[in-house]
Amino acid sequence: MKVAFQGERGAYSETAVFQFFSAEAQSVPCQEFRDVFENVAKQETAYGVVPMENSIEGSVNQNYDLFLKYDLKVCGEVIVKIEHCLIANPGTAIADIKAVYSHPQALAQCRRFLEELGRELIPTYDTAGSVKMLKEKGLRDAAAVASERAAKIYNMQILAEDMADNPENYTRFFVLAKQDSAATGKDKTSIIFGAAHAPGSLYHALGEFAKRGINLTKIESRPTKQTPWEYNFYLDFDGHRTEERCAEALKALKKYAAFIKVLGSYPKAK
Repeated sequence: MKVAFQGERGAYSETAVFQFFSAEAQSVPCQEFRDVFENVAKQETAYGVVPMENSIEGSVNQNYDLFLKYDLKVCGEVIVKIEHCLIANPGTAIADIKAVYSHPQALAQCRRFLEELGRELIPTYDTAGSVKMLKEKGLRDAAAVASERAAKIYNMQILAEDMADNPENYTRFFVLAKQDSAATGKDKTSIIFGAAHAPGSLYHALGEFAKRGINLTKIESRPTKQTPWEYNFYLDFDGHRTEERCAEALKALKKYAAFIKVLGSYPKAK
């Protein structure tokens, strides 16, 4: 089973692949998030895994926007505990380090530690990719922020562990496919909708879920990027789209929405 993810071997996204499917899955590294969507859309891989939000730094907005461009479904979610390490080539001491490389979100999640370290911070496209780069270039005056697994894969040295500002650091990933999942009784549904341009449209739209006792677990607005100050809303709620009350809410939502796109229903992550 081929599963696409963004980043290099050892990335947290690859950990999400193995955590959701099993260690037997064939993970396929991709340079960009768009490439993950493309792989699944073209059926080059059966599934893709992309990060959607972090418990410290919030949403990965690019991936929410990509759902508007691709006709893919969410068939699962997985939550990964993020445990950052400071990683360098063997023989490198912290005193030798002049710069620290990593993905911008990883650098932000370790802000306090890195501010105290006082080195130059250099954003890259991937956590594990930063470790790979240090290895390939043989840099002895730099380090990377990435996972313990990345350090093992590239035979690198761990200089510090548990670097995140908040130890309760988790990232939620969506599993992409051509179809979503059948109802299990413990499901969530994700949708995108644009509120109609009328007074109270968003209030009434959300009220359709409230009056049916449907719990909303997330709501976020994103610019449409078409007209200034117009927004789309990304909504997660408990229940499967085929459940009667959920189906009724989605039908009633059409009265107050300029458009609705159901991203899919899927089992809740453990």
